[in-house]
Amino acid sequence: MVNHFLKFSDIAPEEIQPILDRAIALKSGATSNALVGKSVAILFEKPSLRTKLSFWVGTEKLGGSPVHFAPEEIGLGKREPVADVAQVMSRMSDIAVIRTFEQSTIEEFAKNASIPVINALTDAEHPCQALADTQTITEQLGSVKGANVAFIGDGNNVAVSLGYAVAGLGGHLTVASPDGYTVPAEKLEGANTYGAAAAGSMKQVTSPKEAVANADIVYTDVWTSMGQEAETAKRLVDFDGYQVNPELLDQASANVKFMHDLPAHPGEEISHGLLYDSRSVAFDQAENRMWTQAALMEKLIRS
Repeated sequence: MVNHFLKFSDIAPEEIQPILDRAIALKSGATSNALVGKSVAILFEKPSLRTKLSFWVGTEKLGGSPVHFAPEEIGLGKREPVADVAQVMSRMSDIAVIRTFEQSTIEEFAKNASIPVINALTDAEHPCQALADTQTITEQLGSVKGANVAFIGDGNNVAVSLGYAVAGLGGHLTVASPDGYTVPAEKLEGANTYGAAAAGSMKQVTSPKEAVANADIVYTDVWTSMGQEAETAKRLVDFDGYQVNPELLDQASANVKFMHDLPAHPGEEISHGLLYDSRSVAFDQAENRMWTQAALMEKLIRS
């Protein structure tokens, strides 16, 4: 049976920490030849900086060869059926990394693939980001277990995957979102079930001040994600009062750290200059995409 990473819960809670430990070891200078003589097909239907760069360089650090396809080169389900692309890539590469829109697209791809498939972002989840996020929290706090994490903004794919990751490691995630933008109830229930054995939790509130009270980590994401550009004007109104700024961070724990998965829109979800505040670890978080994804690919190719 081929192992895929299509949603965060595709790995068991007890598998998370070993991946993070391996990522930290690789970051500290450990080496791996897990992908020597192997190729990783990177197929993106959305623009990318961190995801493309981190998978490309991460593949090379494991001795492998990355092959990148831009959105106009494939056309999943349009120029060519998803199943056909999956079959071809399975014959010529060893891992497929897919960044697309609908979760159903990557699910169909994986169903027809005979190689590991990694979700590099869909509208439903961003599981690789959550691995990097929890590595960053581990580096800052020593452990995710018992940590209080506040996510301010849209209850989107990033928030969902983060909820599973934090809860699965025994941490506590509180998401503050305006009405109409909350995390779907079934995702909250799923994350709490996933994290039950580790005593982790995820909950939804509407007040940013409530979310950040006693928070060790304050995290935000853009208010308007790729594919939602037509909603920008409405979202700017709906998210008024949800900006993360120094004043909001001051209401969290004394040693709070600020996280953002980038790209950021200063003046919207964050105040100008916040990425460079002494409490920000956003660029550590960005770098950690490379290390956790390398550890993940090593695990998948050897399983």
